[in-house]
Amino acid sequence: MNKNVRLAARIPFAARGFAAAVAGASALMMSASAWAAGTLQSVSHVALPGEQVEITFTLDQPATEPGVFTVDEPARISLDFADTTVGTDSRYSEIDVGPTRGVAIAQGGDRARAVVELTRLVPYTINTEGNQVRLRIGDPAAVGAATTRTASQPRSAPRAAGPMIEDVDFRRSESGAGRVMIHYTGVTGPVDVSEEGGKIVARFPNAQLPDELAERLDVIDFATPVKFIDVLGGRDETRVVITPLADAEFEQIAYQTGDLFTVELQPLTAAEIEKRQREKPKYTGERISLSFQDVSVRALLQIIADVAEVNMVVSDSVSGTMALRLENVPWDQALAIILTTKGLGKRQEGNVVLVAPLAEIAAREQAELEAQQATVNLAPLRSELIQINYARAADFAALLKSGEISLLSPRGQVTIDQRTNTLLINETREKLEEIRRLINQLDIPVRQVLIESRIVVASREFTRNLGVSHSTADQGAFESPTDGNYLTNSGFQVNLPVANPAGVLTTSILGDTFNLDLALSALETENNGEVISSPRVITANSREASIEQGVEIPYLEAASSGAATVEFKEAVLSLTVTPQITPDERVIMDLFVTQDTQGDAINVQGGGQVPSINTRSLTTQVLVDNGETVVLGGIYEQEDRDNVNRVPVLGELPLIGALFRNTSKQRDKRELLIFVTPKILRQSLTVGR
Repeated sequence: MNKNVRLAARIPFAARGFAAAVAGASALMMSASAWAAGTLQSVSHVALPGEQVEITFTLDQPATEPGVFTVDEPARISLDFADTTVGTDSRYSEIDVGPTRGVAIAQGGDRARAVVELTRLVPYTINTEGNQVRLRIGDPAAVGAATTRTASQPRSAPRAAGPMIEDVDFRRSESGAGRVMIHYTGVTGPVDVSEEGGKIVARFPNAQLPDELAERLDVIDFATPVKFIDVLGGRDETRVVITPLADAEFEQIAYQTGDLFTVELQPLTAAEIEKRQREKPKYTGERISLSFQDVSVRALLQIIADVAEVNMVVSDSVSGTMALRLENVPWDQALAIILTTKGLGKRQEGNVVLVAPLAEIAAREQAELEAQQATVNLAPLRSELIQINYARAADFAALLKSGEISLLSPRGQVTIDQRTNTLLINETREKLEEIRRLINQLDIPVRQVLIESRIVVASREFTRNLGVSHSTADQGAFESPTDGNYLTNSGFQVNLPVANPAGVLTTSILGDTFNLDLALSALETENNGEVISSPRVITANSREASIEQGVEIPYLEAASSGAATVEFKEAVLSLTVTPQITPDERVIMDLFVTQDTQGDAINVQGGGQVPSINTRSLTTQVLVDNGETVVLGGIYEQEDRDNVNRVPVLGELPLIGALFRNTSKQRDKRELLIFVTPKILRQSLTVGR
C-alpha cells in the first residue's frame, strides 16, 4: 500500500484553446514509492447521463494513483502523474459537457499534469485500473466538497477512540479570503483561537492527529493572506498554526458548523486599511522596559512621569496594584496600557498630565461645562453695529439665527437696518467676537465675469474656414463636464473639429489664441457675412445673465364685444448664461439659446390671423478656460431669389421672347453663429475690516 502525503498548492490553469499549464507548485501529492518513468499516451472522454463526463488517462505501464488538487476560483481539478512524461498528440482536449469545459496537459519537471477546466466545482471520483486512470466528474451520488477523497484514497493510519482530526483543507473564496477548514469527529473541548507571535493558532483539546496529516501546507500561490498552514499533533491537543504573509492586512474570523471548524482570513480593502491606520494610536515616546509583580499603580505612574519628564497630577482616588511586563515599548503606550487596565483616564494641558478614574474626569468636565454655561447666562450683553459691504444684511441675519447652527446665544438678538445695510447685534463679548470673525470671512467681494457675445450671420465658406461643420440630427444627450449627463432639446448636431471640446453635440470651443475679432473683420471685408450684434454683460459668479434681441410682432385680436385690440408676440434671439468660476480659474457656463422667427399666419375663429413663431433652442453646459470662446451654431437661414429682366412686350412673346428676357436664380444659405467668451474680472480693490 502506498502512503499518500497530502499538501496544497495553487494550480495555474490553461486558457481555452491554449494548452499550456505552468508546473512547479511548492508541495504536491505524489506517490512515496519510486517507479520507472512512464508515458501518458492518450486522453479521451465519454459523456454520461446527467451532465456527467468520464475522462480516461491511458499510460504505457501500470498506473499509480495521481496527486489531486482543486482550485475554487477559477474552478479547476488538477491531476499530477509522478515520474511520467507527456506523449499525447494534443495538449488540449475540448469537452463542453455540463460544467466540464476541457482538459489541458503539460509537462512539469519529472511529472505530467492534467488540468480540467470547469465552470464550477462539482463532485468527482477517481479510479485506477491497470494502465488507466478514470476521472468521473458530476457523479450525482457524490456528496460533500469536490475535494473529498473517494474510496481509492484511503487513510492508512488506524483510528483511535476519542476526538480525531479527519482532514485539514484550504480554500480561496471569491473575495480573496483564505479559509482553513478543519474536519474532525468526536467531541472536543472549546476550540481556542489566538494570535501568538504574529501567527494564528487554533487549538483542539484532546483531539488526536493521524500521522499523514502532520504536515505543512504551502498555500502562498493562492493569492490570499495565508502563507503556510502547519498541522501539529500532541499528546493532549492538536494545533493548526496559520502563518500569514508578512505585509498582509486582514480580518480574522473563526466559526463552526457541525464537525467543520473554519478559520478565515479576509483581506482588507484599501479604504479599510486607511481607516485602521487613522484609528490606530500613534506612540512616539521614549522606549522603556517594565517588569513588576504586585507593584503600586501610583509608583508605576511616577516611573513613567520621570522617564517622560512631564508633570503628573494623580487623583487621590487612584489606588491598587498590578503586575506587568513590558519590553522596549514607548512610554506613552505603556501609560495607555496602565490606564486602560485600571479604568483610568488622563487629560493633558501643556506639560501637565492629570490622571484620575474615568468617572471622576467625566464628572469634573460636566461641572466645568455647567459653570461655563452659568457664566454665559450671567455675562453682560453688549450692542454693536456691524456694516455689511458686499452682501445683504438680511442674509447674514438669517444665517446667524438659522436653526441648529445658530450663532446667537439664548439671550442674543440681531436687528437689520435695511437703509444702511447694517446689523445691530446684542450679545456677550465672546459671541460678538465669534460673529465678527464669521462676517469677516464671508463678507467679501463676489467675483464677476464679463460675458462677451457676438451674433454673426456667416456664409458657409466662413464657417468652413473657422473649422465648424453642422449637420441636422435628432434630439439627444451629451456629456456634461460636471454631472456627466445633460439633455439638449436642440434639433441640430454640431461636429466642430477644434481643440478642447466640452460637449460633442452642439458646441465648440476656440482656443484663447484664436483672434476672433480679426476673423470677424475679415468676414465683413470679404462680404461673407456680417456681425449683427455684439452685446456684453457683466454678471456675478453663479448669477444668471441674459442677452436678448428681436422684434415684437403686432396682430389684431378680437374681443367678445366685437372690438379688436392689438397684441404682440415676441420673436427674439436670446442667450442666457450662468457662469461659475472654478478654483483653477476656469469657467463652467450653463448656456440656453433660443432663436424665434416669424412663421406663417394662422387663421383664427372669428376672423383675423395670428402669426406663428418658429422656435429653435439649445441647452448645454461647457467648461472653458478664462478667455476661451464657445461657438454655438447649427441655425441655418436660406434665401431663394428668382429675378427676371425682360423687354416689354417682346419679352412676353412665346419662343422668341426668350431672346428678349434674362432669368437668374440666386440661392443664399447662411448660418447664424453665436460666439460666447467669458472673462474673469480681476479684483483691483483690497478690502479690510
